[in-house]
Formats: sequence, C-alpha cells, structure tokens
Amino acid sequence: MNYDYQLFYLLNHQLTNPFFDWLMPLARNQYFWSPLYLFVLVYLFINYPRRTAWIVLIGALITFALSDQLSASVIKPLVGRLRPCRDPQIMAVVNSLVPCGSGKSFVSSHAANHFAIATYFSLLVSNNRFTFFAMLWAMLVGYGQIYVGLHFPADVLGGALLGILVALVTVTFTQRYLALPTATFNPPT
Repeated sequence: MNYDYQLFYLLNHQLTNPFFDWLMPLARNQYFWSPLYLFVLVYLFINYPRRTAWIVLIGALITFALSDQLSASVIKPLVGRLRPCRDPQIMAVVNSLVPCGSGKSFVSSHAANHFAIATYFSLLVSNNRFTFFAMLWAMLVGYGQIYVGLHFPADVLGGALLGILVALVTVTFTQRYLALPTATFNPPT
C-alpha cells in the first residue's frame, strides 16, 4: 500500500503540467471517445459482412458489460477500498481535477472497460499496429484516472488485468459459440 500511495503521489501531484491538467479529464470522459466508437462501428459495417459485423459488435457489448459489472458490482463492493480523493490518509494532498464520486476505488472500472475493449478488438484483428494504438488508448484512460485523483495505480493495474481476462473469455466465446472464425475478422486487403 505504501508503494501505491507513493506512486500515486508522484503521478498525481508531482508530475503534473497544464497540458495534462487539460487533457486527462477529457481522456477519461466517456463522451470524448464517442467519435472513435462511431468510427469502429461504421468501419465494421462497411468492411465486413453484416453477420460478422453484428457478431463482433455483440461480442464487444458482452465484453463491456462483463468488465463493467464485475468491476463495479462485484469487486468494488467486496474490496471496499476508498478513492484517493476520499482516503483520509492522503485526501489533503490529492490533486482532484474532476468530482470525486461516491464509488469505491479498487478496481478501476474505466481501466477494466477500456482494456477489455482494446484487448477484445486486438485479439480479433491480430494487427501489431492496431494493438499498439488500442493499448496506448487504454493506458491513456487508465493513467488519466490516476492523474485526475480518482484511482491509485494498483486500482488501474487491477482493472487492466480484469479487462484483459474478460476479453480473453469473450473472444473465445465469440469465436466458438457465435461462429466467428479467427480468419473471418482479418482486416480487409
């Protein structure tokens, strides 16, 4: 816990700058990424057979729902860790850039959901460049959670691991039970 507090303080309080003070609240905002979600949706339906696009979309929605519910409704109530902005030991030094919220801290649902979706699409697409950018996107959102004062680094790491595990399960489910062969979703040439 002590290392988690120290790393949080470093990332949230000492390594700050005006540009990140502007960017990180946006990066963790769900509506900020709406154009990306719309692009992926349009890309799916333009470049793949309708059945494949629907299967991939349903799998993505299942992935999101599982990661969100496991993180917010199962793990957070079980662990009960306070957010940094609510933790009496450090709340006085937290650089809070967004409202604190009333929920618990471990695991970060933002990190779980974004890593789940990034991993899900990365496993289906099997393209190194795509995977790099998808993981960079998820890491930016996770880092944003620490930067704005809502989560400790361990919360984000736990959320990332949960999201990756959920995606591994849902990709397997999508490929086996929704009849989406791996080769079907390779990017068009």
